[in-house]
Amino acid sequence: MAGKSGARPRSTSLALAVIALTGILLLGTAGCGISSAVDQDAAGKPLELKLAHFWPSGHPIETELVQPWAKEIEKATDGRVKIVSYPQETLAKANNIYDGVVNGVCDIGISCFSYTRGRFPVLEVFELPGIIYNNSKVASRVAWEGIQELNPAEIQDTKLLMVITTGPGALFTKTPVTKLSDLKGMEIRATGLSAKTLAALGASPVGMAQSEAYESLSKGVVKGNLGPVEVLQGWKQAEVTRYITITPFLYNTLFFVTMNKEVWDSLKPEDQAAIEEVNKEYFDIASGLWDQQNEAALKYAVEEEGMQVINLSDEEIRQWIKLVTPVQQEYIEAMEKLGLNGKEILDTVKALADKYNAQYK
Repeated sequence: MAGKSGARPRSTSLALAVIALTGILLLGTAGCGISSAVDQDAAGKPLELKLAHFWPSGHPIETELVQPWAKEIEKATDGRVKIVSYPQETLAKANNIYDGVVNGVCDIGISCFSYTRGRFPVLEVFELPGIIYNNSKVASRVAWEGIQELNPAEIQDTKLLMVITTGPGALFTKTPVTKLSDLKGMEIRATGLSAKTLAALGASPVGMAQSEAYESLSKGVVKGNLGPVEVLQGWKQAEVTRYITITPFLYNTLFFVTMNKEVWDSLKPEDQAAIEEVNKEYFDIASGLWDQQNEAALKYAVEEEGMQVINLSDEEIRQWIKLVTPVQQEYIEAMEKLGLNGKEILDTVKALADKYNAQYK
């Protein structure tokens, strides 16, 4: 009959339905945040990896690390892997970047471990006070080698590519700090572990973001800041402080460069090997990045803003370190509650600090 002449057999209809459903599922998969290495084989199309970080596009992290590192990886993989940078929190907020990598919002992320304090309990050892780092090159090497040795469970959910640090910080104050009594009761901007450290020294830490420090210093809300020397120029804090007290045992901040684990596992073995080789080369550049910034900022602060550098006496240094040592003990006890040998972890880091301080004066 005419009404049945255009009808499809049931088997044909079922086949078309399966094809349509498969297409929908494939489209849904393509919309996920995690990239797929399959793209590498599609008509020579490169695998584009999204990289998130929080620094401005003109910051050395972007111009001297991310961009040349990305170009070198593209070259080393014969164009199969291309990294696209999203600076200044355009892809993820600084404190959400690690989770963003885990969840596939971004493929690669660079940020501070301390922005999600408590999530990386073992790695807090690299930011403990009382450990002296000559510079960021030393601190970065201690952290990278220490992480390889300790292999903490807390970072197994991503592929850690490298770590870098600010290296030692300093106190920037309106009035001179040459001894502990000068610091007593002084309002100092600090965050996280730094606040606990300053409290142990008798100061009055005031929690606030680095972006708020300039105004607070200019208005006298706080009388000083604890941080890397580069903030004197980068954040213009040399304009609102007068003295720099060198304290290489109070401060160090650890940054990660890490990749989504599924993305890493999906890469061809030869591309993984190529990326690892590029990482070794760029770790040498990255590990000294803050040293360059700190050196330039110190020169600017002293020569252009007239700041005075104060070096503590050996006796003062011993007293300060003695007072912050309980913060180390608290770390050890916290590790023991997690079933880890905190003393062994801390001793490992101290030994590595001695090793690299002797190597990089």
